[in-house]
Amino acid sequence: MSELHKNLINGEWVGTDGIENVNPSNTNEVVGLYARATADETRTAIAAARAAFPAWSRSGLMERWGVLSKTAHEIFARKEELGKLLSREEGKTLPEGIGEATRAGQIFEFFAGEALRLSGETIPSVRPGIGVEITREAVGVVGIITPWNFPIAIPAWKIAPALVYGNTVVFKPADLVPGCSWAIVDILHRSGLPKGVLNLVMGKGSVVGQAILDSGDVDAITFTGSVGTGKRVAEASVKAMRKFQLEMGGKNPTVVLDDADLKTAVETVTQSAFFSTGQRCTASSRIIVTEGIHDAFVAALSERIKGLKVGDAIAQGTDIGPVVDASQLKQDVDYIEIGKQEGANLVVGGELVHHDNPGFFLRPALFTEATNQMRISREEIFGPVASLIRVKDYEEALATANDTEFGLSSGIVTTSLKYATHYKRNAQAGMVMVNVPTAGVDFHVPFGGTKGSSYGPKEQGKYAAEFFTQVKIAYTAAG
Repeated sequence: MSELHKNLINGEWVGTDGIENVNPSNTNEVVGLYARATADETRTAIAAARAAFPAWSRSGLMERWGVLSKTAHEIFARKEELGKLLSREEGKTLPEGIGEATRAGQIFEFFAGEALRLSGETIPSVRPGIGVEITREAVGVVGIITPWNFPIAIPAWKIAPALVYGNTVVFKPADLVPGCSWAIVDILHRSGLPKGVLNLVMGKGSVVGQAILDSGDVDAITFTGSVGTGKRVAEASVKAMRKFQLEMGGKNPTVVLDDADLKTAVETVTQSAFFSTGQRCTASSRIIVTEGIHDAFVAALSERIKGLKVGDAIAQGTDIGPVVDASQLKQDVDYIEIGKQEGANLVVGGELVHHDNPGFFLRPALFTEATNQMRISREEIFGPVASLIRVKDYEEALATANDTEFGLSSGIVTTSLKYATHYKRNAQAGMVMVNVPTAGVDFHVPFGGTKGSSYGPKEQGKYAAEFFTQVKIAYTAAG
């Protein structure tokens, strides 16, 4: 029996019952045993965060810098180990897993620096002899709820700013992938955080997540996950009059114009649609292609897809790892059948891939002759399934790209400065990519979308302060 990885509540590791974390590349392999918190334990964690807030919110800048800096250095030192853990529990290929672990270290390193870059304003009042100070203060107890598809990067980009700006945290990772989250919390705990400042409560959303939503002692919630759950977070937060931030779904387009470099177009779409098994909110699952390049692009992209190696996430040479679990695999397969029934043409992929060890392997699927009204073109599949839509020209491509309830990421492949410039201005998305994949952003740059994809301030970079702090204004009369 594996050692039980416990929850961290008020500086103590607690928990008795656990659930097995299974490797999607080999379901016979148990990655680890992880505790599940109860509703009572979650409420205890919230109380601990509330008690720790006054001291931590007034802690010295060097103390916060030291904790985050130590955390960053340990993550960098252990990036191969943490990357392998990530690949074993979530299914990203090993290079992707190590890359994500490295990014987590970069995020903590960046926000360690933010501790020393905190600033405010001093301005004169319109009234003589009075000065005005504008500063930022911590919000309070922050509930952090993260998804399974980026099990180390997303926790990092929420926890790091929450802590550096003086908040205390109750953190619930996705129940499907607790390993990386536990490792991050363990590192932070050993880096010198006072008890109660960071609390880890692993477990079911219906138990742990609901206890966080129901608590009147949680001042803010930052959530990344499904649209349905995001709406529940919003409803509960409005009722409680708390601050909330949502990152939810996407149905991201990539437009390929006639003037595009074919090799660039194929590689951009392959990376956008299929890498990380398509399990990214920024993945491009709608490929909108103008008539002049359509046939050559379909032929070249089909050959590129056929050459992708689907296999064990940690095996050398694997391009596409497994789908995360049986439920997600069923959803992917169901949508492939829906696409066929809707009249789209499955030109390549879509079949299960079998290996010596049992796992959730699916060959990337590409549909052509799709329309933007089909379910496969409107609903988020969250797997390696893309629909290709033929359009007449740039104007139709832009209209089709914007015809979605989502607005996270939007891409275009073109050699035209005119069209690139126009698309950047007129694409209805929070992030626009020109000749680069829709999936892939920098750790020091804001992240977030528009329309049904996101709500609230952007995440990451210096813009994280908009959510994790509140503005205070102080007037002082001279003398």
